[in-house]
Amino acid sequence: MKNETPHPGLTPAILSLNGGSSSLRFTLFTTGESLARVLTGKFERIGLSDAGLSFTDVRANQNHERRIDAPNHVACIPLLVEMLEQNACDSSVIAIGYRVVHGGPRYREAQRIDEAMLEELRRISSFAPNHLPSAIALMEDFAKKFPQAPQIACFDTAFHHTMPRVAKLLPIPRRYEAKGVQRYGFHGLSYAYLMDELTRLGDPAATAGRVILAHLGNGASMAAVRDGKSMDTSMGFTPAAGLMMSTRSGDLDPGLVAFLGRNEQMTGTQFDRMIHHESGLLGVSEISSDMRDLLTRQATDVGAAEAVALFCYQAKKWIGSFAAALGGLDTLVFAGGIGENAPLVRARICEGLDFLGIVLNEARNTENASLISTDGGRVAVRVICTDEELMIARSVSRVLGH
Repeated sequence: MKNETPHPGLTPAILSLNGGSSSLRFTLFTTGESLARVLTGKFERIGLSDAGLSFTDVRANQNHERRIDAPNHVACIPLLVEMLEQNACDSSVIAIGYRVVHGGPRYREAQRIDEAMLEELRRISSFAPNHLPSAIALMEDFAKKFPQAPQIACFDTAFHHTMPRVAKLLPIPRRYEAKGVQRYGFHGLSYAYLMDELTRLGDPAATAGRVILAHLGNGASMAAVRDGKSMDTSMGFTPAAGLMMSTRSGDLDPGLVAFLGRNEQMTGTQFDRMIHHESGLLGVSEISSDMRDLLTRQATDVGAAEAVALFCYQAKKWIGSFAAALGGLDTLVFAGGIGENAPLVRARICEGLDFLGIVLNEARNTENASLISTDGGRVAVRVICTDEELMIARSVSRVLGH
């Protein structure tokens, strides 16, 4: 694996990095007429004693898994470089793309990383303390390992920069807006990919219609899109807002902060941990943060049943509110691990929404078909497998003019 302009015989490739608070997904794409996967995988449970690495050599059709020592994200880099050298030795990394969770008020599109950007990201690192510091560390270390390869930041907040001011404003004292406190929204790379797919599928709502995108996974959010532009989204200043998620609470009564401080002596740090790591499906069920576990046990466990019911109920309400904001609805898209693979959850979310024109075809939904609405329904309901890593690679290609 080389890290300069490829010599004859070496295939140029783009490395996509998608970091979470305790995970790092990676995919190596060769360039050419189209982007093609060579290697894809994930570091999981970074910072814990049972951290692991799983990856697939796509061309050899081989899967690998092993335990690793990964106290932080940077510790994954030598392992990733070694993997690239062993499994993609005929490729040359010509650029590295990063999913950057928060771009703050300044960054509205993918662009090259330079020292000025790193300084700005350090300045706003408190906006996303679980993500930005590790992302910055990765950028700095990879720049040393691949000094000739341009690094491109792809911001998850960028998709939502088109939201009208009324959707961005938060009802708190105006002085905080000057400090960058507003609704930003997230899952932007996923949403951009889904809109590209709607265009590819020939759905007219992609460019001239009203679309609700539901990214339902460990993190869950929705976006209201009109004529291809984001109009509103459920996440806010941080990714903790909006829908309940696997371990995140979503929207809460802000009075809980003072109440738990008075009655439980809960500190701000403890409250932050609770809403990010101890709430959502896990907090309500007291069993698991995984929707698959809860669906299996909901018939016999009240906590599991209530967690599933609350998730579906909240999702239904968000669809209704966004349909109101858009003045109607033409297309609804489900994506993410839950959205793509849980027919029962989709059915429960859509139940009773026929007044909006949402009517599911039961057989199609059960089969996870790409179109799960009835032929006569006013709203096209689709299931699309999202691909953030591919969107990163596409953004890198666009920035580099490839």
